[in-house]
Amino acid sequence: MRTYQGRTLPRQDEDVDDQGLAFDIATMHQRGLDRRRVLGVLGLGAAGLTLAACGSEAEAESTASATTSSSLSEIPDETAGPYPGDGSNGANVLTQSGVVRSDIRSSFGTSTTTAEGVPVTLTLSIVDMLEGDVPFEGVAVYVWHCDRDGNYSLYSSGIENENYLRGVQVADANGEVTFTSIFPACYSGRWPHVHFEVYPDVDSITDATNAVATSQVALPEDVCDTVYATTGYEQSVTNLANVTLASDNVFSDDSAASQLATVTGDVTNGYQVSLTVGVDTSTTPAAGSAPPAGGGGSGTGGGTGGTPPTGAPGGTPPTGVPTMPADRPTSA
Repeated sequence: MRTYQGRTLPRQDEDVDDQGLAFDIATMHQRGLDRRRVLGVLGLGAAGLTLAACGSEAEAESTASATTSSSLSEIPDETAGPYPGDGSNGANVLTQSGVVRSDIRSSFGTSTTTAEGVPVTLTLSIVDMLEGDVPFEGVAVYVWHCDRDGNYSLYSSGIENENYLRGVQVADANGEVTFTSIFPACYSGRWPHVHFEVYPDVDSITDATNAVATSQVALPEDVCDTVYATTGYEQSVTNLANVTLASDNVFSDDSAASQLATVTGDVTNGYQVSLTVGVDTSTTPAAGSAPPAGGGGSGTGGGTGGTPPTGAPGGTPPTGVPTMPADRPTSA
């Protein structure tokens, strides 16, 4: 087998000078020529080098484009429900000092009552879709949900003076906000869920009309089954058996395709609940556009034994809390 300078000739029947471009370049490098001189010898020069660079950049951009293209969709706008506590229907917890916090299990201010239940760490990753699906650093996220009995602080009978299970966090450089809470109940007529609103910044949270997104997190059925088998969640077992994601009056349009959380953990050590939230600030928020559907459209329920307590979903609002405006649906 013929060789040249220790390398096997790719074209055994041809002269050394006729072994092809790849062989010639390798030979020049072996003789100590740098890349620029190689290109010069080949007649490419600076123009060829520029074209090569442009080609590489174009290929890199194409690859980057393919890599960054995302299937993420904008989080659906959903009703804030009749118990938002954001000033749009009565109480406004967002004007109170102390609402910006990560642990929302206890009330703050004049009460320190703590809501009982299976521990949950909720992480929402907010994505700025308008800027190319980048982390939405600096937005403020307000989270609230019912307690283990299906009641909402600030509204339900007996807990009008409590503000637990409500709080605000500001998204970090990764667009993430994290809350320590408890697993919410399933009250009659609604799939287990967590409400949230996204605001441009923490200074804008005192006015609900500033929200750029209002939506809900749906919790997976298998995890709900496990949690509701524990002490204190007994009524949730019955309520969950009477509703599905397909029949829920909020999630029924697509069975919470982009709102179903990822959950890990167990009842002993608590659960980690996470959801990526796509926000497009170029669209007009339409919170409250819950799709018409069966299976609990009345939003009734909550409370021990499934009987709606005063002020709970389906009950009578407590004194001082106005009824829902006509342009806001009453689904909790």
